[in-house]
Amino acid sequence: VQLVESGGGLVQPGGSLKLSCAVTGFSIELNTMSWVRQAPGKGLEWVSAIIAGNNHMYYDDSVKGRFTISADKASNTLFLQMNSLKPEDTAVYYCAKGIYNGYRTRGQGTQVTVSS
Repeated sequence: VQLVESGGGLVQPGGSLKLSCAVTGFSIELNTMSWVRQAPGKGLEWVSAIIAGNNHMYYDDSVKGRFTISADKASNTLFLQMNSLKPEDTAVYYCAKGIYNGYRTRGQGTQVTVSS
């Protein structure tokens, strides 16, 4: 099992980034997948999830209307489109298997820094 995030970087407030998470070892179509983040000095924070079976998408209130989660079944890749980024979005972003389960199965993370 391997999850590899990419797409992070430095962006100005109001800018956009699209994160990718390439998954091997299990099908994202058959598993609920989440994006979580960890800001400096803080714990893991759930950001968004796409639910296996019905593809319903859920977002934390802090990102609702700005972030969009999606999945490409053919490539087994999870995405997070992030628009209207704010300094408080600065964190390491991880994709993870499951939701509200401690997120032990997750990637190495990708750094997102929002700063002018």
